[in-house]
Amino acid sequence: MGVVVPAYNEERFVGTVIDTIPEFVDRTYVIDDHSTDGTWREITVHAARVNDSVDHRSEAREPTQLTADGGELTAGRVVAIRHPTNRGRGASVKAGYQRALEDGMDIIVVMDGDGQMDPDILTTIIDPVVDGTADYAVGDRLAGPSYWHGMPPWRLFGNTLLSGLTRIASGYWHIRDPQNGYTAISASALAELDLDRLYDKYGFLNDVLVHLNVAEKRVATVPMYARYGDEESGIRYSSFVPGLSFLLLKDFVWRLRVKYLDKREYAPVLAYVIGVLSVLAGVVRFSRGVLEQSRPSGSVIRIFGGVLALGSAMLLDKRLNEHLQQVGTTPDVFDSSARPTDPEVRGSDGSHRDDEQAERVV
Repeated sequence: MGVVVPAYNEERFVGTVIDTIPEFVDRTYVIDDHSTDGTWREITVHAARVNDSVDHRSEAREPTQLTADGGELTAGRVVAIRHPTNRGRGASVKAGYQRALEDGMDIIVVMDGDGQMDPDILTTIIDPVVDGTADYAVGDRLAGPSYWHGMPPWRLFGNTLLSGLTRIASGYWHIRDPQNGYTAISASALAELDLDRLYDKYGFLNDVLVHLNVAEKRVATVPMYARYGDEESGIRYSSFVPGLSFLLLKDFVWRLRVKYLDKREYAPVLAYVIGVLSVLAGVVRFSRGVLEQSRPSGSVIRIFGGVLALGSAMLLDKRLNEHLQQVGTTPDVFDSSARPTDPEVRGSDGSHRDDEQAERVV
């Protein structure tokens, strides 16, 4: 099993993440996305320390291969990779995925370098994949009030909103926390995805779900408690929300075409089209009536009919994808009296900053 650790400007946390990866993990791939702080130094120091410890136990030491910029530390249990330019969180995860596949890892986990993802529940995250009930598993901090306790209200609102949009776009109607970056995927499922097509920036998590749905892969949600410190989100909603919304719209249209139209399954697409057109026609007619100060006859009926059609489309889409939906078990290590409150730790939502946006995510 391999663990991918994407990191950008995480010098305070990434070393601890490397040190606390469970020993049953065969290889850890730590990807520095051209950080501007001391992240790469921390990665190489802690990677060398872990690798030396493993080498002393196994008495089988390979020569270390390391370069300082855009380089790699390839020998040992921890593989450190540094991008020569900032490419985004998605690109970092993809780089780790590719190396894990090349090394023959059967399950690949993503655990961010911000110290927020508890290694003690790693076995619970991977359980649905290990036992064969799912091809992909994702942590779920929105499983209920006791789980999202501690999540800042604005982040809770943002994650709930993105959850609704991602459900529609991806076809996984049981997903409550698509922004959670604590995930596990089987090598066989990953090998069926076109990594080059997956989104490089933030939005990667949502994009992966859409591609998994088209590939008919089972996805499990694993309840876990939200773990936040005192940090504030630096997300730029003016650019983030439109960008991700456009990505989800493109993914939604692509999924309907590939999954339904190409397979001559027209009912869901037809219901969606009728619903959208009816709502738009009703809104236009109503707006015209208001501007002309006349009675907008029939506009409400059109809008109501469109909403019913959209609801029917969603229900049909949900029914057609029910066989891909799984729910994992709650980690025993978590209980209401054991939630971490360390203000040093940061969000467990797959957040990442790049040179262009430098944004903290919801």
